[in-house]
Amino acid sequence: MQTCRPPICRDMGELRESAPRFAPSPPQTWEELGLPQTLIFDLVLRRLLLEGQSSIGGLCRALKISPPIADAAFRHLRNQQSIEVKGMVGNDYTFALSQAGRQLAADRFSVSQYAGAAPVPVKQYMHATREQVARLEIDRSELERAFGDLVVSPRLIDQLGPALISQSSIFLYGPSGNGKTSIAERMLRVYRDTIRMPYAVEVDSQIVNLYDPVVHERVEELEDPECDPRWVVCRRPCVVVGGELAPSMLELRLDDTTGIYAAPMQMKANNGLLIIDDFGRQTMSPRELLNRWIVPLDRRVDYLSLRYGVKFQIPFELMVVFSTNLDPSSLADEAFLRRIQNKIWIEPVDTEAFGEIFRRVVEKRAIPAEPGASELLRDLCLRQGHGELRACYPSDICNLLTAISSYEKRDTRASHEDIERAATLYFARDRG
Repeated sequence: MQTCRPPICRDMGELRESAPRFAPSPPQTWEELGLPQTLIFDLVLRRLLLEGQSSIGGLCRALKISPPIADAAFRHLRNQQSIEVKGMVGNDYTFALSQAGRQLAADRFSVSQYAGAAPVPVKQYMHATREQVARLEIDRSELERAFGDLVVSPRLIDQLGPALISQSSIFLYGPSGNGKTSIAERMLRVYRDTIRMPYAVEVDSQIVNLYDPVVHERVEELEDPECDPRWVVCRRPCVVVGGELAPSMLELRLDDTTGIYAAPMQMKANNGLLIIDDFGRQTMSPRELLNRWIVPLDRRVDYLSLRYGVKFQIPFELMVVFSTNLDPSSLADEAFLRRIQNKIWIEPVDTEAFGEIFRRVVEKRAIPAEPGASELLRDLCLRQGHGELRACYPSDICNLLTAISSYEKRDTRASHEDIERAATLYFARDRG
């Protein structure tokens, strides 16, 4: 089963979003629509099978097509005696399937159950994706705001800036617990525009579902009634995958029950961000993933295949962020690492940053701290944590402080005694 995790860190309190620069007009003719007429006829039949009765206006709303297209489909199916007119509402017909039409619709439904918005031809999707490639103009102050809820060094900010402007892939590496995932997810905050993406894409008369409300955040207030309604206005997407990443998630997946293809995760992340968390610990080997993506990363195109062998091209216009605590040279060869031009080391925090992280954590959780609590925790972490201070320690220790106080039915406090108890629970002892 294909799964993707949505990001957790988009809001900065003031999203100055702009409308998408791609604004297609609603197609008024079959030529402008760019789809096989039979595909639209099948959509109408399936919709009527599900709804029982509809109208020209109802088809326009349900299938996101213009009145001339809906009217042409209605007249064709009426001439074929597949639908029967039931009456009029104003100037609009109401109609339902005839007996022959119900049989035909049932046959078409057995092939595919898709009865939603008319898809967009894959060529139009490719054009739109390239039209909406991110063009970032950011400086140090904007990045400081974007990462303001993290304690990030100026040196790291100045590495992230050029990497984000380049919009090429990024390799975040370093010891675990220093915020690589948190940093990757907050990269989404630098985008201030929106994009249009189709509900679905058509390839060789097959339908690929693309819009996924789990990972695509719709912005309805920026919808324009003058634009083609088959396109949804969304914030730039961010897809996060970790250890669950499997080879099947990189390919089209056909649902045998519905006859509809699901888009792979890189297609869902187009015009946005794809985070490969804990890279090197997936069910698929790093080499398998890297071999699959060496061409897309280099040429900005990917190739997918329908089940019966038809192969087609899609854009690979996304920024891939690899996050790992493993040595990059152990995961990929030189040829692949060359294609990931931004490699950023996320180092353990220094004493000043550690103290600031502790202060923020106890303040946010309203945990009273005894004088010297921060220094005590720092010394315990250095002594028991292999001589390094990691950004995760204050939060993890405060979790244990809360658990200790809950167990003893009292208020949480960062006392010296409780900090020592929490550190004993947290750090594994060397029994050698």
